[in-house]
Amino acid sequence: MDIAIGLIGGLGLFLFGMFYMGDGLQKAAGSKMKDILAALTKNKLMGVLLGTLVTGVIQSSSATTVMVVGFVNAGLMNLSQAVGIIMGANIGTTVTAFLVTLNITKLATFMVGVGVAMMLASKKRKIKSMAEVIVGFGILFIGMDLMKTAMEPLETNPGFISLMTKFDNPLLGILVGFVMTAILQSSSATTGLLIALAATGIITFKQAYPVVFGQNIGTCVTALLASIGANKTAKRAAVIHLLFNVTGTLLFMLFLKNPVTWMIYRMVPANVPRQIAAGHIFFNLVNVIILFPFSNFLVKASELIVRKEGRESESVAKYIDDRILATHSIALIQATKEVLHLGNLVMAQFEAAKKAFIENKEDFVYEIFEHEKTVNKLQKEIMEYLVKLDKFSLTITEKDKLFVMLNATTDIERVGDHIENIGELILDKIDNKADFSEEASSEILGMFDLTMKTYKRSLNALANGAEADLKAVKEYEEEIDKLYKTLRKNHIDRLNKLICKPDAGIIFLDMISNMERVGDHSMNIAEYIMEVV
Repeated sequence: MDIAIGLIGGLGLFLFGMFYMGDGLQKAAGSKMKDILAALTKNKLMGVLLGTLVTGVIQSSSATTVMVVGFVNAGLMNLSQAVGIIMGANIGTTVTAFLVTLNITKLATFMVGVGVAMMLASKKRKIKSMAEVIVGFGILFIGMDLMKTAMEPLETNPGFISLMTKFDNPLLGILVGFVMTAILQSSSATTGLLIALAATGIITFKQAYPVVFGQNIGTCVTALLASIGANKTAKRAAVIHLLFNVTGTLLFMLFLKNPVTWMIYRMVPANVPRQIAAGHIFFNLVNVIILFPFSNFLVKASELIVRKEGRESESVAKYIDDRILATHSIALIQATKEVLHLGNLVMAQFEAAKKAFIENKEDFVYEIFEHEKTVNKLQKEIMEYLVKLDKFSLTITEKDKLFVMLNATTDIERVGDHIENIGELILDKIDNKADFSEEASSEILGMFDLTMKTYKRSLNALANGAEADLKAVKEYEEEIDKLYKTLRKNHIDRLNKLICKPDAGIIFLDMISNMERVGDHSMNIAEYIMEVV
């Protein structure tokens, strides 16, 4: 029982330290994540380097591949770019295995104290983030030491020693490594456990090495689960990760295991934990070197495995994906793109309304209603995404952008509602044959043009924050208010002179009222931007 308590507690601290350190590093470098992604080109070697760097920072190849699935699903990168990052992620994850072999528990304990002191003493976000890195780093080693201490009694336990002899079967070792990693969702955690076990001296490197192979396959489970519900390209990215690690395991089991083992024994003659860390590094590094030239074949194999079957039922959203929320600077950029996508859908709805009025046809009105269904669904998805994003540690600038996006999304959806109202009024006009006079029709079209121009400039301001667009929206909105009053007065005069029929008059007044409200919502969007500039 004491062994189980110590082992579970140590593993918990190890995982907490690893994630806390990775989270702190992400916060410290988060604003630069978009620059790192921007550096990505079609050069797959650059992808390998980026995958290694990102995984070395966040200490989890599973997290990196889940982000890659999210990036591919959101259209931020293609499979050719993703395959390089996936390969690099496997190299980056070996950093953890190397770190846990270092015997610096006393220093790690001191680092926790230093990190906590930094947190309490400073109010600066960057210093607090670096303090999290230091605390996480220290806790990781304390957890590792607890696991080693918990396993020490097993050195003299005959039953456990007998069980370990079964690891002479490499297939069993692969299976154990796969199952443990699939359960814990972290190859770093299972590597830490394996190194802690090796520190007791009851398992040899030859027995442990196949477990490392199984861990690398098991870590693919996280990305495969993350790809559920994603598009076919994102599913292929997850499959590439699995193919890479399975192919690497087969290469080592059939051809490379003995020569690499011999090399590791020469480099690290006696220390089994360090032999495991070295073996982990060699496994992933050699696999990348061998399979890198054949990366296109991995892409083609994934396309054969994940085929397109009929119509894909994808989300209305084009740019946002929960898998990239952790990289919040990129997630915010994608959210902005999605809000503009929503705005353009409403613009298409507006154009359909104008066409329906000119052509006097029901088909165009029903097009407005179909657009409205999509707009409502997308608005809900965006709001849910932005609320999730708000829970992350954002900079002041990022919080300002989030504020604009949240409010702008609501106003854009309300513009869609007013256009739907206009559609219903046009339908009433058609059904009741309420014809407008030539003068009334000309005035409505003029109001359409001015309102659409105002709304379009508000979307431009949302995209680039240009002062010229903000100024134009303000001026146009004032024109809309003046025009609304003028058109209302003109139409009442026509009704009094019996130029227009009463039923047509009611429709006319309601239409210009809805367009005036569109102008107000366009101005709201501009004002949100001006508040944070």
